[in-house]
Amino acid sequence: MRTVKILKNKGKAHAFNIGMYFAKGEYILSNDADTIPEKDALMKYMNFFVHDRDMNTSAVTANMDVQNRTKLLGKSQTVEFSSIVGVIKRSQTSINDSMYAYSGANTLYKKSFLIDVGGFRQNRATEDISIAWDHQMVGAVPRFAPNIVFHMNVPETIHDLYKQRKRWAQGGTEVWLTNIKKFIFHPIQRRYQISMFVDSTLSIIWSFFFVITTIMFIALMLYFLFTGNYERIFHGFMMSFIFVTFELMAGFMQLLAALLLDHRGAKLKYWYFAPLYMLFYWMVNPVTVVMTFIPALKTILGFGSGTWVSPERKSLQKK
Repeated sequence: MRTVKILKNKGKAHAFNIGMYFAKGEYILSNDADTIPEKDALMKYMNFFVHDRDMNTSAVTANMDVQNRTKLLGKSQTVEFSSIVGVIKRSQTSINDSMYAYSGANTLYKKSFLIDVGGFRQNRATEDISIAWDHQMVGAVPRFAPNIVFHMNVPETIHDLYKQRKRWAQGGTEVWLTNIKKFIFHPIQRRYQISMFVDSTLSIIWSFFFVITTIMFIALMLYFLFTGNYERIFHGFMMSFIFVTFELMAGFMQLLAALLLDHRGAKLKYWYFAPLYMLFYWMVNPVTVVMTFIPALKTILGFGSGTWVSPERKSLQKK
């Protein structure tokens, strides 16, 4: 084993690029310090590169599984990751071989494709999202392997979760801003990735719509409160509860499908932790997109940094 010591923290992408050029192998495995792959992960990874049809495969990303499930937030994220991985990544890779992001905690990259795109972007908040888009912009094919499982620690406090999601949101907006001209001026050339771009565009628009209308709703309810119009307050909240109920029903259907697909239904017992977390998750995500839009724009203009501080993790212990 050879280790390379980097004296100053300049971000994960910077360290990865240095390690990549020291590495002599044809394939590069990215594995976070708090992530434990299953024993047969490498063997399963290589099965995606052995056939002639796999020559254009740029990377294979594994299936995330939550390790620390002792607290309510950990149990809830177990359901969420099954939704993100179990349904969304499966759907994306089945449509034009596209993928919004690799799993940064554990992915096997083909070194030649990393070199083709100039390595990881060192000024991006999320290297796994940016490299996935860069690969697809040069015509490479990302792969998702649901049978390759790795166990990772997730944030266990609201503060750490919010910081993580802010970084994810900023990274997503950065790649959207980076590639928006390519899709607008060359839609035919980028037709295989257009579904991913449209999805990102609608997500950003919806995030701003959600935040703006939420502020307007709160202001209107306060106005009715101060003017004594309690009937309008009751009507406003009742209509909101109706829409939220439909939203939760749609979320339940997606999560149920995800849990049935992921690990053959082994995580179904965590379905009970879904409702409140879905509501919380859908509120946090648009807020983080709006809060990080200006920092993401600054990054695109050349004022960004890929450095970030990882939250403290307790010892890996599965419950």
